Amino acid sequence: MKKLFRYIFLPVMALLSIGIFFTNKLMYIRKKEDQFIFERESSSGRFDADIYAHLSKKEYLLPSSFGYQLKAVLAEPHENHRYIIIAHGVTENKTNSIKYMNLFLSRGFNVVIYDHRRHGESGGKTTSYGYYEKHDLKVIVDWLKSLKGNDIQIGIHGESMGAATMLLYAGMVEDGADFYIADCPFSDLKGQLTHHIRTTFKLPPNLLLPIGNAFLRFRDKYSILDVSPIAVIENIEKPILFIHSKDDRFILPEMTESLYKLKNGPKKLYIAEKGAHAQSYNENKEEYERTVDEFLEENGLLA
Repeated sequence: MKKLFRYIFLPVMALLSIGIFFTNKLMYIRKKEDQFIFERESSSGRFDADIYAHLSKKEYLLPSSFGYQLKAVLAEPHENHRYIIIAHGVTENKTNSIKYMNLFLSRGFNVVIYDHRRHGESGGKTTSYGYYEKHDLKVIVDWLKSLKGNDIQIGIHGESMGAATMLLYAGMVEDGADFYIADCPFSDLKGQLTHHIRTTFKLPPNLLLPIGNAFLRFRDKYSILDVSPIAVIENIEKPILFIHSKDDRFILPEMTESLYKLKNGPKKLYIAEKGAHAQSYNENKEEYERTVDEFLEENGLLA
């Protein structure tokens, strides 16, 4: 009986431990504290609290189709029909989007920044790396069109998970914007997790991923295989600017290069010389802005 117990119970407990550990790491990834993000962006000069306080803007709580509310801020100093939505990366919040907001405000765009589910001031219990977030992005786009009219010009800028979310929205839900800027997206969640498991945990991904994926399907009702921007990139017809830092070791630049190659129609690629993950703008500000301007001009998107 003791041998039977060891042969059955111990492997079951090992599988349970692996599955719960894996899915907890994914679903409840540790977020940066809001105060830390505020202080980091302020001390770097990327966020000026006084300027932001006097910016013409309104705050909104929008109902997600999954039962929670999304916190959004619409900055609207320009009397025109040009808008851009900024989608931040995992563990960040909308304060991290303010540097991009300033970039586009100075180019005559009105801007929406918002918090993804389970981030910042938005609700939601889990992070899903674009699976549920792509539908939340549709909520933001639909709300903006209902508020300002269907004839407005809309761009979407996404960083990291926000970029992957944006591509999943455009490739799977609707190609609902006039242009997209994808800054350091992963091309495929399975591939990204494989890279992360090998480099961070030094463990065999071929063992962990099938177990973790089975638990993820049970606990959060989706599969890792469902989160793959590269599988849907050919569905996106609108122009995309792809951006990545060549020294990014967290999400490899090869992922963005693969997305760029498969994208049909208007596209542009910028590989920044300096910067780690999600640091292309911070470390290459002038070249980043020049590339954005070129992209907008090449696609007739300037005022």
